[in-house]
This record gives sequence, C-alpha cells and structure tokens, in this order.
Amino acid sequence: MAFGSIIIGDEILTGKRQDKHFGTVVAALARRGLELSWSTYLQDEPALITDALARALSGSDIVFSFGGIGATPDDHTRQCAAAAGGVELALHPDAEREIRARFGGEVTPHRLAMGTYPAGSSIIPNPYNRIPGFTYRNVHFFPGFPQMAWPMLEWVLDTVYPHLARVPEIDVAILVFGAGESQLIDLMNACIAAFPHAKLFSLPRIGERAYIELGVRGDAAVAELALAFLRDGVARQGFSFEPRATLALD
Repeated sequence: MAFGSIIIGDEILTGKRQDKHFGTVVAALARRGLELSWSTYLQDEPALITDALARALSGSDIVFSFGGIGATPDDHTRQCAAAAGGVELALHPDAEREIRARFGGEVTPHRLAMGTYPAGSSIIPNPYNRIPGFTYRNVHFFPGFPQMAWPMLEWVLDTVYPHLARVPEIDVAILVFGAGESQLIDLMNACIAAFPHAKLFSLPRIGERAYIELGVRGDAAVAELALAFLRDGVARQGFSFEPRATLALD
C-alpha cells in the first residue's frame, strides 16, 4: 500500500518554522520496511485543505495529516475533513471522555470542540496531553506539535498497520569517478532489467572531486547482487570507483 503525508501550516510555508514531520514520517516508515510515496504542504486555507483531503479520501493511500486540528480560528482541518467527506462534525464520545479527564471542572465548549470530528471517525490516543487525534476513513489526523504527533504516528503504525511491516531495506552504492551519467545509462538499464525489485539511483556530485553515487535500494540480498552487477559493469568500462558505506534505511 502507498503512504502519503499532508503537512498544514502557514508558519512552515512562510519559513517561521522548519518542518520536521516529513523526515519523521520517512524514518518511521523505513523502520518498518515501508516508504513514503508523496507529501503535500498546505497553507491554513480551507479551500486548499478541503480539496487535498477530498483527493486523499477518494483514494486508497494511507495518509497522515499534520496540523490544524485545534480549536483556534486558524485551525481548519477538522472542518475541512468533514466537508471533504460530505459528513457533519460530531463530538466523539471517546474524545469527550479524554478531554473531560484532562481538564476536569475546567472543561469549556472550546476545549470540547477539539473532540468534534467527521461523523464516523475513531480517535488516536495522545499520550502527551490526552487531547486525541482522529482517523477518518484512510486519513489519520495529528496535531502540528511534534511532541504529540510523533508518538501518535507510531501508535497508528503499530496498532493499525502492523501487518504491513517488512524487513527494512538497505541502500548500497559505489562512487564512480571520471564518468558522466550518459556513459552509464546502458549499464543502469541493464541493472534494472536484471534486478527489477531493486530501485536504482544515480546521484552526481559536482565539485573539486566530482563523482557519481551509483547504487540500489532494496532487500539486502538483492541489493548486494545488483551492486555487484554495477561494480562489474563500471570496471569493464574502465572507470575508477570506490565503495560507499552501506546505509540501513531505519
């Protein structure tokens, strides 16, 4: 199954804050042998958010949405999710229970509003302050605060999708000197044909000591065979190369 992320907030797109959700999602998936297929950044603009969520809800990808589920005027995600799904917002009984347990006699309508989700949603526990996130169909909604969002992301992956976890892949490569990418294209195509389950990459570095980082990503056994294929091909073409350290994608 494919995974995507939606990251919402004016503060990210204006540069006031640097996004860290993207890297966290990539790493969390990689630890389980999975990978992110796409990511979208959005302003706090209801029309944009609703349109993006409508596309997500109409597809089959598993989507993680970060930000905008609070109760302040610039938080639109809950309302947009309901609009995108064509349903009403409703106070979720489990969310109400968590919010009342968190605030006791200081519960207010604004605080309870944080527990209103698109009808048919389920909650995502928040170990930080007990204000839940929520899942609506194939989209999982987290707050923008990393201290809250990241443990909730881990909970979703471990609780909802443990069956999707695979053995983590590895990333292996050599550094090729004195070659242009165009001179290695036939070798790359031959590698792809011979090892269709490994993902080939070619990353040139321009500088005082230019080189091409040529390698593959995939299951350890297949990746190592594919890299040996590339090493042999580079050697036959007469280019010098040296190994690059193996990266475990976790």
